[in-house]
Amino acid sequence: MSGTSQEPIGWIGCGVMGKSMCGHLLDAGHPVTVYSRTKSRADDLVARGAVWVDTPAEVAARANVVFTMVGFPSDVREVVLGERGTLVGARAGSILVDMTTSEPTLAQEIRVAALARGLESIDAPVSGGDVGARNATLSIMIGGDAPAIERVRPLFEIMGKTIVRQGDAGAGQHAKMVNQVLIATLMIGVCEALLYAYRAGLDLETVLEAVSGGAAGSWSLTNYAPRMLKGDFEPGFFVEHFIKDMEIALGEARRMNLALPGLALAHELYLALRAQGGGRKGTQALLLALARLSDVTWEPRVSPATG
Repeated sequence: MSGTSQEPIGWIGCGVMGKSMCGHLLDAGHPVTVYSRTKSRADDLVARGAVWVDTPAEVAARANVVFTMVGFPSDVREVVLGERGTLVGARAGSILVDMTTSEPTLAQEIRVAALARGLESIDAPVSGGDVGARNATLSIMIGGDAPAIERVRPLFEIMGKTIVRQGDAGAGQHAKMVNQVLIATLMIGVCEALLYAYRAGLDLETVLEAVSGGAAGSWSLTNYAPRMLKGDFEPGFFVEHFIKDMEIALGEARRMNLALPGLALAHELYLALRAQGGGRKGTQALLLALARLSDVTWEPRVSPATG
């Protein structure tokens, strides 16, 4: 792999984050072959020069490096290990890179299957949401063989800013579980804090200004709280995907004989949000489920100058 701008890339999955990530590779001059379960989601990329094909196998046949960024482990299994998956079409020496947040054991299974066909595989889930994907500032947590990762590093650097190998196959997914455990309880704190300020009648913008620069500051507070103030609960990251991530983490915790009560609570609260119809909203919509518990009707409180 040369690492030049002519490196042929395959991309599978054009959701909230995947479309932006693929777009950065296009902007960098890479020929990109693309596939998405919903073809219309790839229309913008095709208009910018990507080539559409009808199956993941066809994507892999045209690329040296194939990225997948889909929703659930079952989707990963289908597009990589399925009858028309990338493993079928990939050429010897190619690298399969799964950037989906998925199961560590599945990453290990893909690794074994890839090696049997003369391929390399890398698990490289990301953190940073839609903002990080658009701005190419994602944190990328990577599992796989170091030489293969170094071959792909120039491509990772187009999409992200923090790129760290965590270990062998599956280690990237474990690191992403650490990330999700942190976020799960942080989101409870952000939402509860805003509800407290709301019920107390404080100016929410000035409260955020005061606390964001202190010990309570966090990425979630900086990036999600302003959306909540505006009543913007559109997805930067889907609730239903976050529930999937928490369930993977809880399953791994049970396997390791760990009790994670904070994560379990967050999982239950997000299940309530999904039951209330919020599965396709952004994770910041947890505020709505918590507001309902206290019979609070959340209304945007952003001044005309900033809203």
